Amino acid sequence: MKPIVQISLDLTNIDEALETAALAMRAGVDWLEAGTPLILAEGLHGVRKLREAFPTVPIVADLKTMDGGYLEAEMMAKAGATHVVVMARAHAETIKCVVQAGRDFGVKVMGDNMVCPDMVEGAKWLEDLGCDYIIHHIGYDERRGIAAQGHRMPSPLDQLREVVQAVSVPVQAVGGLTLEQAIRCPEYGAPLVVLGAPLTIDADAFKTADGDLESSLRLICEKIHAYGDVAVGVH
Repeated sequence: MKPIVQISLDLTNIDEALETAALAMRAGVDWLEAGTPLILAEGLHGVRKLREAFPTVPIVADLKTMDGGYLEAEMMAKAGATHVVVMARAHAETIKCVVQAGRDFGVKVMGDNMVCPDMVEGAKWLEDLGCDYIIHHIGYDERRGIAAQGHRMPSPLDQLREVVQAVSVPVQAVGGLTLEQAIRCPEYGAPLVVLGAPLTIDADAFKTADGDLESSLRLICEKIHAYGDVAVGVH
């Protein structure tokens, strides 16, 4: 699988999200993500607006579904999403409902293993239940809380290779990665690279002379796409 660059629109205003998305698409981003804050703020309206503005671009709806799986997936599919997210900590029946809705409405299902006691087993379980992609995810509150107690902040890179080796579907690593770490995810066998937005481009290697965000993002996309094919589904 060729590396995919996904930009997470973790914004609370649809106009700002559309503006950021347009910049990202010009820079070479492949997928747009309606982040959880955007879905909370704008709901189906926000996803519809993204679909209207970008009729052919894959759109991930980061629902973090825990219950009511079929209806949530159906609603987002009808609004224009191509991918929906269900949590591993949901009941197996919820995950199966999301997978069924995905088949019925032509959307792909991304299973998120956040807060699984065993992250690798959680990823395998999600694949076994029919998820098309795995999101290997260390949560925002978890990272910050552990660090605030004086402990090392956990990173999705800690077990990324093990997760990739355990499943035969593409993997995405999310949660506190620096820009440099995110760019290197294909080296771990994880071809789906997420970049956060609002973007803070603080990597010296990608700063442009005039500080132009679009140019910086273009350099980042070129770097990720240069990895070429990443082997998935061979385990």
